[in-house]
Amino acid sequence: MSNKYLIANWKMQLSIGESRSLALELAERLASTRTDWSVAVCPSGPALSQVAESVRGSDLLLGAQNSFWEDRGAYTGEVSPANLKELGCSLCLVGHSERREYLGETDEMVGRKVAALLARNIMPVICVGETENERDDGRSEEVIVRQLTSALADADCRSSDGQRLIVVYEPIWMIGSGRTIELEDVTASAQLIRSTLNELCTAAAADRFCTVAYGGSVDAVNLSGFLSCPGIDGALVGGDSLTADNFMGLLEIASRS
Repeated sequence: MSNKYLIANWKMQLSIGESRSLALELAERLASTRTDWSVAVCPSGPALSQVAESVRGSDLLLGAQNSFWEDRGAYTGEVSPANLKELGCSLCLVGHSERREYLGETDEMVGRKVAALLARNIMPVICVGETENERDDGRSEEVIVRQLTSALADADCRSSDGQRLIVVYEPIWMIGSGRTIELEDVTASAQLIRSTLNELCTAAAADRFCTVAYGGSVDAVNLSGFLSCPGIDGALVGGDSLTADNFMGLLEIASRS
Protein backbone atom coordinates (compact mmCIF):
# COMPACT_ATOMS: atom_id res chain seq x y z
CA MET A 1 0.00 0.00 0.00
CA SER A 2 1.29 3.44 -0.94
CA ASN A 3 2.15 6.09 1.64
CA LYS A 4 0.25 8.66 -0.46
CA TYR A 5 -3.51 8.89 -0.03
CA LEU A 6 -6.38 10.51 -1.87
CA ILE A 7 -9.48 10.23 0.33
CA ALA A 8 -13.05 11.10 -0.60
CA ASN A 9 -15.28 12.36 2.21
CA TRP A 10 -18.84 12.14 0.91
CA LYS A 11 -20.22 13.54 4.18
CA MET A 12 -24.06 13.41 4.05
CA GLN A 13 -24.29 14.44 0.41
CA LEU A 14 -25.32 11.23 -1.40
CA SER A 15 -28.16 8.75 -1.17
CA ILE A 16 -27.38 5.09 -0.59
CA GLY A 17 -28.02 4.33 -4.26
CA GLU A 18 -25.84 7.22 -5.40
CA SER A 19 -23.05 6.08 -3.07
CA ARG A 20 -23.21 2.52 -4.38
CA SER A 21 -23.17 3.63 -8.02
CA LEU A 22 -20.32 6.09 -7.52
CA ALA A 23 -18.24 3.50 -5.67
CA LEU A 24 -18.78 0.96 -8.45
CA GLU A 25 -17.72 3.44 -11.12
CA LEU A 26 -14.65 4.55 -9.17
CA ALA A 27 -13.60 0.94 -8.54
CA GLU A 28 -13.94 0.11 -12.24
CA ARG A 29 -12.03 3.18 -13.39
CA LEU A 30 -9.33 2.71 -10.77
CA ALA A 31 -8.71 -0.82 -12.07
CA SER A 32 -7.52 0.61 -15.38
CA THR A 33 -5.58 3.54 -13.89
CA ARG A 34 -1.85 3.46 -13.29
CA THR A 35 -1.05 5.27 -10.06
CA ASP A 36 1.17 4.93 -7.02
CA TRP A 37 -1.51 6.51 -4.81
CA SER A 38 -3.85 4.73 -2.43
CA VAL A 39 -7.45 5.82 -3.01
CA ALA A 40 -10.29 5.62 -0.47
CA VAL A 41 -13.93 6.62 -0.17
CA CYS A 42 -15.75 7.47 3.06
CA PRO A 43 -19.52 7.17 2.54
CA SER A 44 -22.17 8.05 5.09
CA GLY A 45 -22.93 5.42 7.73
CA PRO A 46 -26.13 4.02 6.18
CA ALA A 47 -24.34 3.48 2.85
CA LEU A 48 -21.31 1.66 4.27
CA SER A 49 -22.54 -1.90 3.71
CA GLN A 50 -23.65 -1.18 0.13
CA VAL A 51 -20.38 0.55 -0.72
CA ALA A 52 -18.46 -2.28 0.95
CA GLU A 53 -20.02 -4.68 -1.56
CA SER A 54 -19.23 -2.30 -4.42
CA VAL A 55 -15.51 -2.05 -3.63
CA ARG A 56 -14.88 -5.63 -2.49
CA GLY A 57 -12.01 -7.15 -4.43
CA SER A 58 -10.99 -3.81 -5.94
CA ASP A 59 -8.12 -1.42 -5.23
CA LEU A 60 -10.54 1.15 -3.81
CA LEU A 61 -10.28 1.34 -0.03
CA LEU A 62 -13.32 1.70 2.21
CA GLY A 63 -13.36 4.29 4.97
CA ALA A 64 -15.86 5.45 7.58
CA GLN A 65 -16.65 8.99 8.68
CA ASN A 66 -16.92 8.21 12.39
CA SER A 67 -16.40 5.53 15.02
CA PHE A 68 -17.00 5.14 18.74
CA TRP A 69 -14.30 3.99 21.19
CA GLU A 70 -16.08 0.85 22.42
CA ASP A 71 -16.87 -2.28 20.41
CA ARG A 72 -20.16 -2.95 22.21
CA GLY A 73 -22.46 -1.32 24.73
CA ALA A 74 -25.44 0.90 25.41
CA TYR A 75 -24.30 3.75 23.17
CA THR A 76 -27.36 4.70 21.14
CA GLY A 77 -26.60 5.93 17.65
CA GLU A 78 -22.87 5.24 17.80
CA VAL A 79 -20.71 3.20 15.40
CA SER A 80 -18.72 0.20 16.60
CA PRO A 81 -15.11 -0.09 15.39
CA ALA A 82 -15.60 -3.86 15.45
CA ASN A 83 -18.50 -3.49 13.02
CA LEU A 84 -16.42 -1.22 10.80
CA LYS A 85 -13.72 -3.87 10.67
CA GLU A 86 -16.31 -6.52 9.84
CA LEU A 87 -17.53 -4.37 6.94
CA GLY A 88 -13.99 -4.17 5.59
CA CYS A 89 -13.09 -0.60 6.52
CA SER A 90 -9.40 0.16 6.11
CA LEU A 91 -9.55 3.66 7.57
CA CYS A 92 -11.79 6.05 9.49
CA LEU A 93 -11.97 9.82 9.85
CA VAL A 94 -11.50 11.15 13.38
CA GLY A 95 -11.87 14.69 14.71
CA HIS A 96 -13.18 16.28 11.52
CA SER A 97 -13.92 19.97 12.06
CA GLU A 98 -17.64 19.47 11.40
CA ARG A 99 -17.88 16.87 14.16
CA ARG A 100 -15.94 19.11 16.53
CA GLU A 101 -18.19 22.08 15.74
CA TYR A 102 -21.65 20.53 15.40
CA LEU A 103 -21.40 17.40 17.56
CA GLY A 104 -19.10 18.47 20.38
CA GLU A 105 -16.28 16.06 19.61
CA THR A 106 -13.45 16.89 22.01
CA ASP A 107 -9.72 16.23 21.94
CA GLU A 108 -10.18 13.55 24.60
CA MET A 109 -12.87 11.80 22.55
CA VAL A 110 -10.63 11.89 19.49
CA GLY A 111 -7.82 10.24 21.45
CA ARG A 112 -10.07 7.42 22.65
CA LYS A 113 -11.37 6.85 19.13
CA VAL A 114 -7.86 6.72 17.67
CA ALA A 115 -6.76 4.12 20.21
CA ALA A 116 -9.87 2.00 19.54
CA LEU A 117 -9.35 2.12 15.79
CA LEU A 118 -5.70 1.17 16.04
CA ALA A 119 -6.66 -1.76 18.28
CA ARG A 120 -8.87 -2.98 15.41
CA ASN A 121 -6.17 -2.38 12.78
CA ILE A 122 -8.20 0.41 11.20
CA MET A 123 -6.11 3.37 10.10
CA PRO A 124 -7.22 6.62 11.80
CA VAL A 125 -7.35 9.72 9.62
CA ILE A 126 -6.87 12.40 12.26
CA CYS A 127 -8.03 15.91 11.38
CA VAL A 128 -6.35 18.87 13.07
CA GLY A 129 -6.56 22.59 12.42
CA GLU A 130 -7.33 26.02 13.82
CA THR A 131 -10.43 28.19 13.72
CA GLU A 132 -10.45 31.81 12.56
CA ASN A 133 -10.37 33.11 16.14
CA GLU A 134 -7.50 30.81 17.07
CA ARG A 135 -5.55 31.92 14.02
CA ASP A 136 -6.20 35.61 14.67
CA ASP A 137 -5.07 35.14 18.28
CA GLY A 138 -1.77 33.65 17.09
CA ARG A 139 -2.55 30.24 18.57
CA SER A 140 -2.41 28.11 15.41
CA GLU A 141 0.69 26.14 16.44
CA GLU A 142 -0.57 25.66 19.99
CA VAL A 143 -3.90 24.28 18.75
CA ILE A 144 -2.39 21.86 16.23
CA VAL A 145 0.13 20.48 18.73
CA ARG A 146 -2.55 20.12 21.42
CA GLN A 147 -4.96 18.33 19.10
CA LEU A 148 -2.34 15.94 17.78
CA THR A 149 -0.87 15.21 21.21
CA SER A 150 -4.33 14.42 22.59
CA ALA A 151 -5.18 12.29 19.56
CA LEU A 152 -2.17 10.05 20.16
CA ALA A 153 -2.23 10.13 23.97
CA ASP A 154 -3.54 6.56 24.26
CA ALA A 155 -1.88 5.17 21.14
CA ASP A 156 1.30 3.11 21.03
CA CYS A 157 2.94 4.64 17.98
CA ARG A 158 6.59 4.32 18.99
CA SER A 159 6.97 0.69 17.97
CA SER A 160 9.14 -0.28 15.01
CA ASP A 161 6.25 -2.44 13.79
CA GLY A 162 3.65 0.26 14.40
CA GLN A 163 0.42 0.85 12.54
CA ARG A 164 -0.15 3.44 9.87
CA LEU A 165 -2.01 6.67 10.51
CA ILE A 166 -2.80 9.80 8.54
CA VAL A 167 -2.89 13.34 9.91
CA VAL A 168 -4.87 15.85 7.86
CA TYR A 169 -4.22 19.56 8.24
CA GLU A 170 -7.64 21.17 7.99
CA PRO A 171 -7.47 25.00 8.18
CA ILE A 172 -10.97 25.56 9.53
CA TRP A 173 -10.65 29.33 9.23
CA MET A 174 -10.68 29.25 5.41
CA ILE A 175 -12.96 26.32 4.56
CA GLY A 176 -16.07 27.57 2.80
CA SER A 177 -15.18 31.19 3.58
CA GLY A 178 -13.91 32.22 0.17
CA ARG A 179 -10.53 32.94 1.72
CA THR A 180 -7.38 31.26 0.45
CA ILE A 181 -4.39 29.85 2.26
CA GLU A 182 -0.82 30.54 1.22
CA LEU A 183 1.26 27.49 0.32
CA GLU A 184 3.89 28.69 2.79
CA ASP A 185 1.32 28.31 5.57
CA VAL A 186 0.47 24.79 4.41
CA THR A 187 4.16 23.89 4.40
CA ALA A 188 4.70 25.36 7.87
CA SER A 189 1.73 23.42 9.27
CA ALA A 190 2.91 20.19 7.63
CA GLN A 191 6.37 20.66 9.13
CA LEU A 192 4.85 21.34 12.55
CA ILE A 193 2.74 18.19 12.33
CA ARG A 194 5.75 16.14 11.22
CA SER A 195 7.98 17.45 14.01
CA THR A 196 5.25 16.75 16.57
CA LEU A 197 4.84 13.22 15.20
CA ASN A 198 8.61 12.75 15.46
CA GLU A 199 8.41 13.58 19.16
CA LEU A 200 5.31 11.50 19.87
CA CYS A 201 6.18 8.48 17.75
CA THR A 202 9.98 8.75 17.20
CA ALA A 203 11.34 10.03 13.91
CA ALA A 204 11.86 6.53 12.52
CA ALA A 205 8.31 5.38 13.26
CA ALA A 206 6.77 8.64 12.06
CA ASP A 207 8.69 8.51 8.79
CA ARG A 208 7.66 4.92 8.16
CA PHE A 209 4.05 4.88 9.32
CA CYS A 210 2.65 8.44 9.31
CA THR A 211 1.32 10.36 6.32
CA VAL A 212 0.56 14.09 6.46
CA ALA A 213 -2.25 15.24 4.17
CA TYR A 214 -4.12 18.45 3.40
CA GLY A 215 -7.87 18.94 3.59
CA GLY A 216 -9.75 22.14 2.91
CA SER A 217 -11.68 23.12 -0.23
CA VAL A 218 -9.49 20.86 -2.39
CA ASP A 219 -10.22 21.05 -6.12
CA ALA A 220 -8.59 20.59 -9.52
CA VAL A 221 -7.26 24.15 -9.48
CA ASN A 222 -5.39 24.03 -6.16
CA LEU A 223 -4.51 20.37 -5.62
CA SER A 224 -1.16 20.40 -7.40
CA GLY A 225 -0.12 23.42 -5.36
CA PHE A 226 -0.98 21.74 -2.08
CA LEU A 227 0.84 18.57 -3.09
CA SER A 228 3.93 20.61 -4.01
CA CYS A 229 4.27 21.64 -0.37
CA PRO A 230 7.10 19.72 1.34
CA GLY A 231 5.67 17.19 3.77
CA ILE A 232 2.22 16.90 2.16
CA ASP A 233 1.61 13.39 0.79
CA GLY A 234 -2.15 13.24 0.56
CA ALA A 235 -5.47 15.04 0.33
CA LEU A 236 -8.90 14.75 1.92
CA VAL A 237 -11.50 15.84 -0.62
CA GLY A 238 -15.09 16.92 -0.02
CA GLY A 239 -17.22 18.43 -2.78
CA ASP A 240 -14.96 17.45 -5.67
CA SER A 241 -15.21 13.79 -4.68
CA LEU A 242 -18.95 13.55 -5.40
CA THR A 243 -18.62 12.71 -9.10
CA ALA A 244 -16.38 10.11 -10.69
CA ASP A 245 -15.02 12.51 -13.32
CA ASN A 246 -13.98 15.12 -10.77
CA PHE A 247 -12.43 12.65 -8.35
CA MET A 248 -10.57 10.68 -11.00
CA GLY A 249 -9.35 14.00 -12.37
CA LEU A 250 -7.88 14.77 -8.96
CA LEU A 251 -6.21 11.35 -8.93
CA GLU A 252 -4.65 12.12 -12.31
CA ILE A 253 -3.28 15.39 -10.94
CA ALA A 254 -1.98 13.67 -7.81
CA SER A 255 -0.32 10.91 -9.82
CA ARG A 256 1.62 13.52 -11.79
CA SER A 257 2.76 15.39 -8.69
